Amino acid sequence: MDFPRVAALAAKNGSNIMIIGACVVELCLPSVRSLKEKRGQLRSLLTRLRKEFNLAVSEIGHNDVWQSAQIAIVAVSNEKSVVEKVLRRAILWTEKHRPDLDVVDVEIQWL
Repeated sequence: MDFPRVAALAAKNGSNIMIIGACVVELCLPSVRSLKEKRGQLRSLLTRLRKEFNLAVSEIGHNDVWQSAQIAIVAVSNEKSVVEKVLRRAILWTEKHRPDLDVVDVEIQWL
């Protein structure tokens, strides 16, 4: 069943729905020279995203590659627009405040 039908059924029945948005982000870390340095940069980014936007975040790919990373950012709400807005704000914040990281690709998945 697709999202609009689920939302319509939930609204009709008066039940609560939970919208989960998972954003997979590909990053390039051009100035990194070691895995230790990469971990430090990612740790500070992930901590800041958790605190700033109240999101669940984790490194999910490219773990042993120095200059690239794949992270997941997850948000939950009862409205799709709220989840999408918060995920997009987190990406924009990363692009603006972390010039040492390049956002290469972003994909939002709905669960």
